[in-house]
Amino acid sequence: MILEFGLLRLKPLLNCRFSAPISSISHLQNFAKFRITEVSQPSPLPPMPEEIYRQEDAQQILHLAIARQAEEGELSRTQLFEIAAELNIAPADIQAAEQDWFANKGILKEQESFNLFRKSKFQRSLTKFLIINGFFIALDLLTGGGIGWSLYVLLFWGLGMALNAWKTFQTSGEDYDIAFQRWRQTRQLKKSVSSLVNRFLGV
Repeated sequence: MILEFGLLRLKPLLNCRFSAPISSISHLQNFAKFRITEVSQPSPLPPMPEEIYRQEDAQQILHLAIARQAEEGELSRTQLFEIAAELNIAPADIQAAEQDWFANKGILKEQESFNLFRKSKFQRSLTKFLIINGFFIALDLLTGGGIGWSLYVLLFWGLGMALNAWKTFQTSGEDYDIAFQRWRQTRQLKKSVSSLVNRFLGV
């Protein structure tokens, strides 16, 4: 609106200045818009240097990109292989990674079972500790009129329970790995023996 008003004011001057009169305002508008666009157009930016990422940073970026692509739902195995192909990852490599993932997933499930086994075992030991030591304290009070020998039993047994609790709730370290492998081998041996007995009995 303001541009049209200004062009109307300049039309007589422009007709007097140039030999060929300007017959329409639209020509001036187009000319003015072209000049404004030409002046306001920013100059091209210089090319940025290629960024180099570390392996950890690249993995995080790719993880975020896959997470953005899968925001609306889960990824199928076909889509996973398509993404790997776009990233120039060989099918053999993605298959090996998939097998490693399945193996690690199975180990994590076994570790959860092992942790539950140790916690349930500790709870049984704690229940036994409370019941027996409660009985000893009551017996000591009835026979001796105070707490005497039962206190020593409580302290020594309590020290063992404290060490047992520390081992139970420790889920990492060399001792944990050794205990987990021993439990896993025992479990697999029991499964093998059970399957052989069932085959022998025809169950």
